[in-house]
Amino acid sequence: MKHFLQLKDFTGEEFEYLFQRAKWIKHQFKNYLAYQPLKDRTLAMVFEKQSTRTRVSFEAGMYQMGGIALNLTTGQTQLGRGEPIEDVARVISRMVDIVMIRTYNQDIIERFAQYSRVPVINGLTDEHHPCQIMADIFTFVEHRGAITGKTVAWIGDGNNVARSWLQAAKIFDFTLNVSTPLGFELDAGDDACSNLKVFADPMEAARNADLLTTDVWTSMGWEDEEDDRKKLFAAWQVDSDMMQAAKPDALFMHCLPAHRGEEVTAEVIDGPQSVVWDEAENRMHTQKALLEYLLLGRLA
Repeated sequence: MKHFLQLKDFTGEEFEYLFQRAKWIKHQFKNYLAYQPLKDRTLAMVFEKQSTRTRVSFEAGMYQMGGIALNLTTGQTQLGRGEPIEDVARVISRMVDIVMIRTYNQDIIERFAQYSRVPVINGLTDEHHPCQIMADIFTFVEHRGAITGKTVAWIGDGNNVARSWLQAAKIFDFTLNVSTPLGFELDAGDDACSNLKVFADPMEAARNADLLTTDVWTSMGWEDEEDDRKKLFAAWQVDSDMMQAAKPDALFMHCLPAHRGEEVTAEVIDGPQSVVWDEAENRMHTQKALLEYLLLGRLA
């Protein structure tokens, strides 16, 4: 039994397999060809944080694969009344086949996985967002081929998405240029590696990059800092000038939701270099491949 709690839980070879499966599964979906290997399987989705893409992609994906998805929120379960996460894991994992959790501290999902009888997927924590980066890299491969040897520029907050990008840089061997405002740096920790390059100037981080990517300036849980962050992050907006500093065929990505006029201009996110809608859709296709792999193992 495997869990997917952060990107480095899987090897590069495993991701190559997942991308092959995601490509095939997406082809089936686009051609209205039913593929339901997860018939009679149940996914429990546990949400302590709000969600649009994570819920829709997992729920729709599980149904399309022939299974059932249960949506559980803190307010609808005993989690909201303080039931220990270890007890929740023991109970839920006896009744379902796989669990996805979207929560706050990484420690919560690690403790859940420790007591779970079934695979656990990280739908987002404050520290990591592995499903998002899996979809992002798959999207890059669709549009530009292998990401190995390329340069990805992360512009903005050194948050959970940035940390997952750093793990990806080491796994796939590409350069990650990171530029954040002072005080919002990416904490590399155990993931520190030669693939990471840090820039004080966001324009320098973007220079000659193959991909520019960003996130909202104020993530969930930090709303009290929003006004201050808008002032501090002003120079880290991805605009047309920053895109021009990158390679002519550079792509733009954003994990969404986006705030046009803050971390990115409308001209960029709605422009020809943006692949954010493919990126969002690919959450479902890559997660379908992930569900299949965790429940059924390798099929090809």
